[in-house]
Amino acid sequence: MTYARITGTGGYLPENVMTNRDLEKIVDTTDQWIQERTGIEQRHIAVEGQTTVDLAEAASRKAIKAAGIDTQDIDLIIMATSTPDKIFPSSACILQARLDIHGCPAFDIQAVCTGFIYALTVAEKFIKSGSSKKALVVGSEVFSRILNWEDRGTCVLFGDGAGAVILESSDETGILSTHIHADGQYEDLLLVPCGIADDYDRVKAGRAFIEMKGNEVFKMAVNTLGRIVDETLAANQMMKSDIDWLVPHQANTRIIAATAKKLKMSMDQVVVTVNKHGNTSAASVPLALDVAVRDGRIKSNELLLLEAFGGGFTWGSVLLRF
Repeated sequence: MTYARITGTGGYLPENVMTNRDLEKIVDTTDQWIQERTGIEQRHIAVEGQTTVDLAEAASRKAIKAAGIDTQDIDLIIMATSTPDKIFPSSACILQARLDIHGCPAFDIQAVCTGFIYALTVAEKFIKSGSSKKALVVGSEVFSRILNWEDRGTCVLFGDGAGAVILESSDETGILSTHIHADGQYEDLLLVPCGIADDYDRVKAGRAFIEMKGNEVFKMAVNTLGRIVDETLAANQMMKSDIDWLVPHQANTRIIAATAKKLKMSMDQVVVTVNKHGNTSAASVPLALDVAVRDGRIKSNELLLLEAFGGGFTWGSVLLRF
């Protein structure tokens, strides 16, 4: 049986760090308020001129090196992002050129914070069908560019960063199952309410910002992630105790803790980076995975549950043997 197996991870965060104390100087908030409600202490913010593809390239090169492959071995590139460098070409195509790769499929996926889970799901299907042998899957965001820095309900939450994995065809067990969902009826709870064909004047005025109804999003995230845990375990006929590590979307420590409680997992078995990274949207899961792999917490043959929830609403999970 052919599996899609992660053979290398990489991550990159901009050098520019913004602490809660820094935010206190520009918006009506406090370090205590932010930490109590989100668990966030700081986030990384791209400097002027630093783009989504810049971050993605740095993370990708680390993943490629970790996998021990040559860039020319890559035969598929999928990038998850809601903040592409350009309307077109895709950020994946721009990344492809940066890496001097030619001819293979390269495209973006937009599922906001669930984007990396969606991208990993699609890449796994390519590999299981025999269409790809070595895929580069990236989540990269510069959410700071779509933040209203006068809105304390959103600007304290997000940061910039990129995470990447190499996914290879293997006879060894890798991804066991993927589960992705969406329900567009909740669009108005979390969105950027303008674009090229809708309220373009706000785009031209530089006011294409995230809007969020925080309490409603929190409730939906907790309930939805609880259901995806049940769905994933049932599909694999596994028990909660079989999971070695939870690698969740890094939105909020309270949401992460609620998911861990659903799994009856100690927080010692949960990878948490939101305190240092903030919510990096599609980059958060691969960034957290890379941190835990590189610091030695996640080891070979352990069972990982990756999960995320994002605007759309979208949600999903990946169960894999690392």
